[in-house]
Amino acid sequence: MLKDEVFKEQTLKPADFKFSKKVADVFDDMVNRSVPFYAEMQRMVAELAANHALDGTNVYDLGCSTGTSFLLMDKTISKDVRFVGIDDSADMLQKCKSKLDDAGISRPYDLCVGDLNNGVEIKNASVVILCLTLQFVRPLYREKLLKKIIDGLVDNGVLIIVEKILAEESQFNRDFIDYYYNYKRRQHYSEMEISQKREALENVLIPYKLSENILILREAGFSHCEIFFKWYNFSGLIAVKN
Repeated sequence: MLKDEVFKEQTLKPADFKFSKKVADVFDDMVNRSVPFYAEMQRMVAELAANHALDGTNVYDLGCSTGTSFLLMDKTISKDVRFVGIDDSADMLQKCKSKLDDAGISRPYDLCVGDLNNGVEIKNASVVILCLTLQFVRPLYREKLLKKIIDGLVDNGVLIIVEKILAEESQFNRDFIDYYYNYKRRQHYSEMEISQKREALENVLIPYKLSENILILREAGFSHCEIFFKWYNFSGLIAVKN
């Protein structure tokens, strides 16, 4: 696993964050050091997906990045389920394919380049995953994406979401952000790396409050939403279509 040093060198003004080849090469280290309890969240996603994936259906990972979710779900989900990964970064998908091939995954799977802001085709899905993905979809297009997802889910299908979020109250939001940056310091990111990445993400990653995410899920047609993970400004939700 290559070490994340994407923001180690100082620049006058960091460009907007993109999932480039440079990021794809170090993404696994980046996400493990940048997202608290990432490995446990991924394990929980695989566990939840296993309870809801149905033989003869598809499991979608929207914003599949380097395929970590697929690798874990392959151990928990029947081989009669097809995996479909969609990501707007061809570099991420190449990394994903290499990891799946190296792991010897034998089930059918498809990897497709697609911009979730422009809509996505979901078919015969029992599980759809948005792991740290919805936050990168422009707010204007989030409702449309969620409606596409619910239309493509079978009855009792589920959407599993992991998101960076805002606190419900401004003081807690400031506190939680401080705690999060302390976490990154413990992962040996420098002050400059933290600052430059924050600036690069400012117009790219747009988080909602947890209550706002639940509201748009209900407005899209999901009948029930349950919180399965919470750490300061990160949360996991599972939503059911009935």
